[in-house]
Amino acid sequence: MNSYKTVVGEAESVSVIERSKFICLIKGINDETEAKEFIVSARKKYPLATHYCYAYIADEDGFNQKFSDDGEPHGTAGQLILNALKSQGVYKTVAVVVRYFGGIKLGTGGLARAYGGAAAETLSSADIRTYSAAEFYKIALSYAQYKKFSGLSGDFKTVKVEYGDSVSVEIAVKKENAETFLKKAAEAIGGETAEQIGTEYFAF
Repeated sequence: MNSYKTVVGEAESVSVIERSKFICLIKGINDETEAKEFIVSARKKYPLATHYCYAYIADEDGFNQKFSDDGEPHGTAGQLILNALKSQGVYKTVAVVVRYFGGIKLGTGGLARAYGGAAAETLSSADIRTYSAAEFYKIALSYAQYKKFSGLSGDFKTVKVEYGDSVSVEIAVKKENAETFLKKAAEAIGGETAEQIGTEYFAF
């Protein structure tokens, strides 16, 4: 997969429907372990709630998915939360909807709208970014070379710069454009070679 969308940081929203309070907490994660830890933290944060329904997609390919109705009628909570994640196309994200029962039953349709709506509302205010497969490079430049390098455009981003006798620059380049960009950069700075130091997903 060349890119995926995820939530950066956390987002939270509160809604009240027929005296029941629904608190949705959403977070971007790196793996399933972080998803499970976040679900546990939601239970600790709101220890007197009635239900803790959740869904997560723990990888960038969408294969590692899980959801739970946590005692609500089957098909009225977890699946709807998962659908909200899918509708936004977000991966490596967990959502927990905490419910405080208000004494009025909502019915299966009402529950589905409440849980799905809580997740959708929270996602609408979340910081969602696209992460692309990237290659990371380090290069040592003279100050004259660095001035030329800084003027380059393309699908890359400067990650770190250190100034000394020369300028040490670390950059991230979109994987599919790396070869073309490196040739362009070499021409601009007189053939200096960049050292590849890693590969991972990166938000450009």
